[in-house]
Amino acid sequence: MTEYGGVSAAVYGDAEKADILRQLDRLLENPYFSHSKRFPSFLRFIIHEELEGRGDQLKERTLGIEVFGRNAGYDTTSDPIVRVTAAEIRKRIAQYYQDSNSPGELRISLPPGSYIPHFEWPHYASPTLPVPLTPATGFSSLPHAHESTTPSLIEPSLAVTAPSRSLARWWVLASALLIAALAIAFWLGPRSSILDKFWAPVFGSNDPIALCFPQSMFTGQTLLDASTPTQVRHLDEHMRGVVLDDLQPLMSFSGLLEMRHRHYNLLGEDAATLTDLRQGPTIFLGAFDNTWTLRMTRDLRYRFGNDPDMTHFWIEDTQSPTQRWSIDREVQQTTHNYRDYAIVARFRDANTGKLAIIAAGIARGGTVAAGEFLTQPGEMDVLKGHLPKDWDQKNMEIVLSTEIIDGISSPPKVVATYFW
Repeated sequence: MTEYGGVSAAVYGDAEKADILRQLDRLLENPYFSHSKRFPSFLRFIIHEELEGRGDQLKERTLGIEVFGRNAGYDTTSDPIVRVTAAEIRKRIAQYYQDSNSPGELRISLPPGSYIPHFEWPHYASPTLPVPLTPATGFSSLPHAHESTTPSLIEPSLAVTAPSRSLARWWVLASALLIAALAIAFWLGPRSSILDKFWAPVFGSNDPIALCFPQSMFTGQTLLDASTPTQVRHLDEHMRGVVLDDLQPLMSFSGLLEMRHRHYNLLGEDAATLTDLRQGPTIFLGAFDNTWTLRMTRDLRYRFGNDPDMTHFWIEDTQSPTQRWSIDREVQQTTHNYRDYAIVARFRDANTGKLAIIAAGIARGGTVAAGEFLTQPGEMDVLKGHLPKDWDQKNMEIVLSTEIIDGISSPPKVVATYFW
């Protein structure tokens, strides 16, 4: 690849293009992308444009028009679909490479603040330093998805001529000091992240953990004919199941618990009993489709509410009756573009005597955002500036907002907090 000055002037050879497209196919075949239509379309478009030398034309409005079919004069401020999609793609790419078992893969990335993809071939990678083992502290830090667990250092060249021996000695000394500093830093261990501190009381307990998830009633299912799969038949059958949007946070929490090697029980909200919830900490997903969430939060400062006709749903502040964050169900159902709100909480429940973790949106998009907020490294960093002293030892309740674009939730924002 040849690079020139300017905004984007990279020239790729045929072999390089082939490498990039093969890696693109690997990304898009991964579940982080294969279950979506929007993310593959966006990523494929920006990569093809860059390979064809048109990367400098990848602007927000251009992508809104070309990828999402918006009108040429659409308002990018009120319709942030391009920014939301790009942010989600950055996160999913980071998750892909974090989970990858092939460290020698070509790396595709989308730098923050840009829509021009970046490519890094394996042989361009910087040499890495060995990392000393850190003594166990009981609750280790989760690395950010875009960070490596080993520091990267570009080693300065020591092949110098005789007149430059003094400079060489300085390089050696500087390198030695840097290596020593990095070693000391890793031996001391990184500071716990906000995510670590939030979960510390849960993972620090030996009690079994429960995941209490919502279930919905279905009146039938469509089955395929074994001899002729193109023929389908709808069978009337009453059953309870989990909708796809609730499955996503359920899998996120399951993945977090599996990564921590913690045993947990899955409890459908209709089958969970008070005896079950007294066994240990419980994570409650969903609000208006989970009886237990509504019970657990009704005595909190921030709680859920709705009108008798269930046309409007909200989160209300019991200490400030005029403060309410609401959504209109008709707008939600007809446009799939709306602002949702969620409650995230951690507190010791008086009825069970155990910790309760709440991740519940007014609608399902809010629950998805709340689930990501509590499981993805870096998501809780938006709490910086909102946290009081010794917050990690307190009960807490947080109200989040998230913009839902075409049914997909954007990274949440903090709109209210309460610690006690």
